[in-house]
Amino acid sequence: MTGVGRIRPGFWLVFCREFTWLRRRPFLLCLTTIVPLILIGVLTLTFSAGLVTHLPIAVLDLDGTELSRQVIRTVDATPDSAVAMRVTDLAEGKHAILSGKIYGLLLLPQNLERDVFAGRRPEVVFFYNNQLMTPGSLAARGINNAVPAVEGAVKVSLRTSRGIAPEAAQQAITPIPVQMQTLFNPTQNYAHFLLASVLPAVLQIVIVLSSAYAAGLDTETTHRLRILRRLGHGLWPAMVGKILPYTLLFLGVLGVADALLFGTLELPLRGNPFLLLAAGTLFILACQFYGLVLALFIKPVASAISLATLIVSPAFGFMGIGFPRLGMNAFAYWWGATLPGTWYLTARVDQTVRGTPFDLSLHPILVLLAFVIGLALVAGVKLEFVRRETERHKRDVRAVGIGT
Repeated sequence: MTGVGRIRPGFWLVFCREFTWLRRRPFLLCLTTIVPLILIGVLTLTFSAGLVTHLPIAVLDLDGTELSRQVIRTVDATPDSAVAMRVTDLAEGKHAILSGKIYGLLLLPQNLERDVFAGRRPEVVFFYNNQLMTPGSLAARGINNAVPAVEGAVKVSLRTSRGIAPEAAQQAITPIPVQMQTLFNPTQNYAHFLLASVLPAVLQIVIVLSSAYAAGLDTETTHRLRILRRLGHGLWPAMVGKILPYTLLFLGVLGVADALLFGTLELPLRGNPFLLLAAGTLFILACQFYGLVLALFIKPVASAISLATLIVSPAFGFMGIGFPRLGMNAFAYWWGATLPGTWYLTARVDQTVRGTPFDLSLHPILVLLAFVIGLALVAGVKLEFVRRETERHKRDVRAVGIGT
């Protein structure tokens, strides 16, 4: 603190004071560095596998024929599902699903083989719990891939047994084949889209809350704001000196997250790294000004933090990852549009897995720039209004003193 005391009032005095505050306020230090780093580490370990494979399912085989066993072997061979247990009735299968031991139950009906070879269309039923959307959908995908494969093999076998050439038999089954090509994230790696989306949502919460708290320490009362202004030798140098240390800290935290994503989890970087860096910087500044504006308009600081939590905590649901934004109602769509994380996520996906051209990548970055400029202007107007009110109050006090 002695070193800080030797610095003349201005930007550098406030800048150095903020780092001193971090040492003296463990809560602020934890909120800005330790907590986000721990969350990043936990999320990285959670998604380190990248792919969800061999989800356990159960089988109720009421047929017991070679064809039903072939279906079971094919289902078990798919990367999505694995036959973990056999059950004797539906009640046992239901209990296993409800207890969480399995994610689905495959029912193979009686006379399956007889009906198939007789040209009938028996139904193979798969029960799964789609409240757990990801594992339920993945287990269902494994069944949807395995059963039609067995069905196609049986149909080809029936036609070739009648003397039809294998090529002709295959063409008769699929007269118009469909070729599916995955453009982005072909391996369906969850770390490349889900983890890369969760991290900005978590950082948005941390940055907005910590910025509201840090700003509230100096702006909650006009007396504290006057002290900050004197330390900075002006309102704007003081605010820049106050915000910039946390900007550098959050850039470091984001750098650690990206180092794990690009280095350890091998997230592709198909776009422009400078655009990604610009988007990340604007995202951090926009979130900081978000917290600053809330701290300026909402008193006390505890109420500002509570409102910030209410606004940004459900942000992941409105950012368009679990549910597309174009399918949302107007309320959800515009809530997502008013959050910097939505636009940063768009720019991030564009510059990583998509490799979007430069001209198409500018829109989310320009929106983030508009966030920074707009929120900074709102904060500036509010600060100027407070300054003028304080000066007018001083003049009134002096006038009363002179009059008496």
